[in-house]
Amino acid sequence: MNKLSFLKNEFPKLVSKLTIDSEKEWGVLNAHQMIEHMTDSVSMATGKNNQQLHTPNEQVHAFKNFAMSEKEFKPNTKNSLMSETPAPTKTKSINDAIKEYESTLMDFENYFKEEKLSTLTNPFFGELNYEEWIHLLYKHAIHHCKQFKLI
Repeated sequence: MNKLSFLKNEFPKLVSKLTIDSEKEWGVLNAHQMIEHMTDSVSMATGKNNQQLHTPNEQVHAFKNFAMSEKEFKPNTKNSLMSETPAPTKTKSINDAIKEYESTLMDFENYFKEEKLSTLTNPFFGELNYEEWIHLLYKHAIHHCKQFKLI
């Protein structure tokens, strides 16, 4: 499966089936919040939302190896950048959140068209290039699709 195609085409189709009350298998985010969370993740890979590394230097290699592996994120994986109480949504609806996600994904593609050899810092996994970001974003999207029983 083409991971970028999934992110661009399949993920928006899948999450468009969700409602604010959609059941989830784990976690504190509702569907609307999850889509905005995915947009935030993509925004780290656009060159517009520069991040500092939060992982200790001696652990970055192991963390990145996990990120680049085919091993899935476990249910309830904690994100130290998020509080236990979800932030209020920024968009008015799930549909608006999906549009924002799609726009941010276009920003990602456009950034790397101009900066082909660039790397950007992921706060947990360190410096990632275009292909590594696609892999990580795909892995993250699959995690949330499973959270909401979309796949």
